[in-house]
Amino acid sequence: MNKIDKRLHFLLGKVKEECKKVKELSDYELKNKTLEFKERLNNGETTDDLLPEAFAVCCETDYRVLGMFPYDVQILGGIALHLCYLCEMNTGEGKTLTATMPMYLNGLTQKSSILVTANEYLAIRDAEEMGQVYKFLGLSVKAGVKRDTNEKLDNDSKKDVYNADIVYTTHGALGFDYLLNNLVQSKEDRFMRDFYYVIIDEADSVLLDSASMPLVISGSPRVQSNLYGITDFFVTTLVEDVHYEIEDKKVWLTNKGIEYAKRYFRIENLYSKDTFNKLGYKAKINTHTT
Repeated sequence: MNKIDKRLHFLLGKVKEECKKVKELSDYELKNKTLEFKERLNNGETTDDLLPEAFAVCCETDYRVLGMFPYDVQILGGIALHLCYLCEMNTGEGKTLTATMPMYLNGLTQKSSILVTANEYLAIRDAEEMGQVYKFLGLSVKAGVKRDTNEKLDNDSKKDVYNADIVYTTHGALGFDYLLNNLVQSKEDRFMRDFYYVIIDEADSVLLDSASMPLVISGSPRVQSNLYGITDFFVTTLVEDVHYEIEDKKVWLTNKGIEYAKRYFRIENLYSKDTFNKLGYKAKINTHTT
């Protein structure tokens, strides 16, 4: 057994010891543990210090609210996720229940604790089902996506979502929200908090398979909010078959379109490195000679 395994099993033993104590608590006493934990965090303890007790409280709540008490392998998985290890669990081992323990522990910090999953159905389902556990323990939980994909959240609604103790969302929604949060007109319009703790479900799919999608925001260079508005207006002034052509679902600027863009932005070379940094292009602008 290597050092990591020894540490995980040591903490598992601590959690199971605390589970015996927590089992004797009334619902009222169990709920009050959240206030106790928050107070202890404010007094200098860390989430690592609280892990055995907080995990035990969550395990007992999982049982009382959902009728499911986490198995040892699930507790081990929760510990691994809290310690920021990559954790592989087979189908049927209960990843959703596993995540309640580290999400509850980190939700106690009242900072940004987010679970990112692959699709809207899972994000909404887990926020509703596992949300019963968090709400029982006095934490707020929100889903960052809607069932109706045509229903959009405004800034105030997004701020309400990201101010929750725990957020369930998708990689696509989070990617777009990160971009939009950096394109607001003023800092008062920002709706996201600084990232603190994130669990990525289906990490291989989100970080590898989906990494080639433009939903993944590279971070630098960032689009400047004033230039975004100017660029957005520029696109609306383009005339098809004059400034651009559509071919194989791709948009190609014509020579007239390139010259028009250079005049509009007052630049000499649309494709120079300086222009890229200045305008913060996130996508390639195609050229088509006519």
